[in-house]
Amino acid sequence: MHRMMMADQSAKRATLTPGLVKRVWQFAHAYRARVGWFLLIVIVEAVLALAPALVIKAIIDDAVPNDDTRQVTLLAGLLIGVAFAQAALGMVERWLSSTIGEGLIYDLRSALFDHVQRQPISFFTRTQTGALVSRMNNDVIGAQRAVTGTLGTVVSNVVTLVTTLTAMAVLEWRLTILSLLLLPVFLLPAKRVGGRLAGITRDGFDLNAEMNATMTERFGVSGALLVKLFGNQDLEAETFSAKAGRVRDIGVRSAMYSRTFMTALTLVGAVGTAIIYLIGGRLVISGSITPGTLVALGIFVVQIYAPLTSLTNARVDLMTAFVSFDRVFEVLDAPNPITDAPDATELLLPAGRVELDHVTFAYPSGLESSVASLESAAQLAAPDAGAGPVLHDVTFAIEPGELVALVGPSGAGKTTISQLVPRLYDVTAGALRVDGHDVRTLTQASLRSAIGVVSQDPHLFHESVADNLRYAKPDATLAELEAAARAARIHDVIAALPDGYATVVGERGYRLSGGEKQRLAIARMLLKDPAIVI
Repeated sequence: MHRMMMADQSAKRATLTPGLVKRVWQFAHAYRARVGWFLLIVIVEAVLALAPALVIKAIIDDAVPNDDTRQVTLLAGLLIGVAFAQAALGMVERWLSSTIGEGLIYDLRSALFDHVQRQPISFFTRTQTGALVSRMNNDVIGAQRAVTGTLGTVVSNVVTLVTTLTAMAVLEWRLTILSLLLLPVFLLPAKRVGGRLAGITRDGFDLNAEMNATMTERFGVSGALLVKLFGNQDLEAETFSAKAGRVRDIGVRSAMYSRTFMTALTLVGAVGTAIIYLIGGRLVISGSITPGTLVALGIFVVQIYAPLTSLTNARVDLMTAFVSFDRVFEVLDAPNPITDAPDATELLLPAGRVELDHVTFAYPSGLESSVASLESAAQLAAPDAGAGPVLHDVTFAIEPGELVALVGPSGAGKTTISQLVPRLYDVTAGALRVDGHDVRTLTQASLRSAIGVVSQDPHLFHESVADNLRYAKPDATLAELEAAARAARIHDVIAALPDGYATVVGERGYRLSGGEKQRLAIARMLLKDPAIVI
């Protein structure tokens, strides 16, 4: 319950803060030169957008009344030139925005992957894989849009608004003031809509993550096998349909909420344009302004309301994008209690002595080792693991060359001890030493390079036999692979496979039998040639 409350509070917290904006800029800072050029082009495009209305005004007020066909031709050519210039600038703008955006996606995903794979094993035992993958895909792309989409839109529309209002004021200040009277109609709903849609977006991300988690678990070989063995296909289909239905419903809510708001703004813009032509038409009839001025003002009014509408929508997009950034940073901020000490030393020439000295251990709670929303994405409300010690005051030593078996009932702590030796967890009290060194004083890389583990359920990647073996020694030759396989009594089985050592073993090695997977894992461990074997 405590975890669920924390997740709910996380969903409701403010997403747009100075600290969050600063962190976003830290990622975008590497692209500041391209961002600068991108914004400059956006500004030039916004200024160029004034040209067509002014050229049309000149045609109506000057060239046509004076029967000046040469001027009409020149002005028409100018319109074409402006169009080509806008097209060329648009291509450059698109190239810059795509390189910035894809670069940002690369940086965010790389940072996420590096941070997540360094997390302690307790992080993965509590985290929904599908929810985590959703952060690396959907949320990263959503965050990228803030820089390449929303930022350019905001700058373009602000410049367009300022330059257009200036041009309108020069042409006819009274109609300019009249067009500004409808501004409150645009601005008042903006804040409420932005906050509301940000909340809907966060809920949508969470529901998508929940759905992805379900697919990830059920589409894996072990999950699919479990479903079939229990005959629960209909139940799983019903459960998934319910989750997919919630994703559908919140998507419809978000789309309709946005569309209703945008429709209202469009109607206000149409009313504003009609008022300008109504009043402006009377001024033309009275001779106060020229027909060309009225046409130009009509075009400019559209150019005012379009940026206002877009700016209002940009605020919604910005809030949505920062929700994505917030969710990405939530994972990047996940604590990692298993790190190398600043003065950690290398374990050189390990002999293989293992000593537990009055070791007490309790599994860490979820608050110490996971992200609440990555659990709540699948409606998990399991109690924290850290309820009490699994091991209490355990002391023994294993000398180099000794073969020791840990025997006891389920839950006695056998697996726990095997995970403490390579420092997948830290002891709660006491000390665990390898060759006389407390494992917390050694670098994790050197400690784990001295240890080989063959688990009860060995993991094999969806790659070839050779690739799975070389995971222990990337530069191993085929002769070394065969020697390790012979030692593990698996070489003949591999040789009989369709492609031998190049045969792909399938997800988690399900193309092999349970015993064959175990022997392949033993061969992989032997190839590593560690000082300590678990």
